Amino acid sequence: MGYKTLCFGFSCILFAYCVYSPLPENIEEPWRVRMADALIKMTSLVATFFENIGLMKYEELFSIVATMYFTKPVSDENITVIDTNFSDIPVRLYLPKRKSERWRPAVIHIHGGAFVFGSCNMSSYDDLNRWTANKLNAVVMGINYRLAPQYPFPAALEDCIFVIKFFLQDKVLAEYGVDTTRICIMGDSSGGTLAATVVQLLQNDPEFKDRIKAQALIYPGLQLIDTLLPSHREYEHGPILYREMLIKFVCLYVTEDKALLQAALRNEHMPEGSRHLFKFVNWSDFLPEKYKKNHVYIEPILGKLNDSYPVLVDSRISPSLASDSQLQSLPLTYILTCEHDLIRDDGLIYATRLRNVGVRVTHDHMEEGIHGAMSFTRAPVFLHQGLKMRDRYISWLEENL
Repeated sequence: MGYKTLCFGFSCILFAYCVYSPLPENIEEPWRVRMADALIKMTSLVATFFENIGLMKYEELFSIVATMYFTKPVSDENITVIDTNFSDIPVRLYLPKRKSERWRPAVIHIHGGAFVFGSCNMSSYDDLNRWTANKLNAVVMGINYRLAPQYPFPAALEDCIFVIKFFLQDKVLAEYGVDTTRICIMGDSSGGTLAATVVQLLQNDPEFKDRIKAQALIYPGLQLIDTLLPSHREYEHGPILYREMLIKFVCLYVTEDKALLQAALRNEHMPEGSRHLFKFVNWSDFLPEKYKKNHVYIEPILGKLNDSYPVLVDSRISPSLASDSQLQSLPLTYILTCEHDLIRDDGLIYATRLRNVGVRVTHDHMEEGIHGAMSFTRAPVFLHQGLKMRDRYISWLEENL
């Protein structure tokens, strides 16, 4: 009894410590956000402890927690839900039951999770994709790509490309009754990274470049070049997404070598000869004035790593590195950013660059929003702002797809 009481008391103290975190004054639903933030912070602390005692790796606990929210492919009166494989890669399909007088639109969903955890089968994504299919009378496909660190870059990207090219075949689209001119690729967070890269690559492929009508990027991460953008500094300690945690996960997508992690935390990870790429993510040129504040632009430091990682200069992992001529061919674009988000500036910079080259961009900025809110639409933490974001995204799809 004494041991159980001690553990319970320790858990209460840990939870109280995690809950008591300062939040921005204008954040929506502050106590609900505190609860969500506390759950993530506790998971991170426990994961760090487990890694230090050799029980499991840091990222493994996040993967275990994510699996607790996996759902079965349950159909309802409106939607048939099917788990299947395309090109030997697991996907989940949402097929509307109601009849349509014309062929349906399709939305391809790439889930977030910092490349190391998560699944389109998680309850929040299942809800989103089911809602999308029902509201738009659309075929929705979620992709369960391989995860790092077991499968580092470019495994996740390759899986998404293989699945999407398979789906975009005439015979497959015809099988599911999809209109070849009404297809959108959507991703949130790191899924937004993958979605942006996939769309760029497909636009360079003559066979598929006319198949994608739109892309939707929800609080996306779009570059690994500069880890000290203004939003990185302002929201280093969250809420929800922490700078050290994010950089740790993203580095695992490249390598398990902790030298890269330590260098990236100091913004000293870029190799010699990469300075010419800084112009694509120089926030002093692209951020609206209100976000620059009193921050001073400082270039990332070059050549501090003994080992070279060519992937760091690859636009397939940092889609913001695409040149203006490459961006010009991109389709209709929706970008949602959140004010209180560590990677807010990635989306702001990308939206500015796309507009500058003539791409049709709809940019929704949630002034009171946080990263990942659309993933908190079920117990144990329910955020109304997540539903607001979902509804804005769906409204845009209804108008444009």
